[in-house]
Amino acid sequence: MIEIAMILMTVFLGLLFFFCLYRAYVGPTSADRVVGINMMATKVTILIILISFITEQTAFIDVALVYAMTGFIATICVSKYIEKRNLF
Repeated sequence: MIEIAMILMTVFLGLLFFFCLYRAYVGPTSADRVVGINMMATKVTILIILISFITEQTAFIDVALVYAMTGFIATICVSKYIEKRNLF
């Protein structure tokens, strides 16, 4: 029963991913695009963890942690670039 719930959550998050993609593509401002990309990175991290639980592969959790850290650092760098037009 719990596997069915996790599969349904995975499908639901996959569908919500397209709304984030739409916001990142259409977003009228740069901040909207950054938020859309950050939401996509968060959803992908959660999807990796859900797939890890479904397939019982614990190595995917490490992959999800690295992906989350990479997404966070990318968001910080893009936000800093938008604010100052320089990364340093």
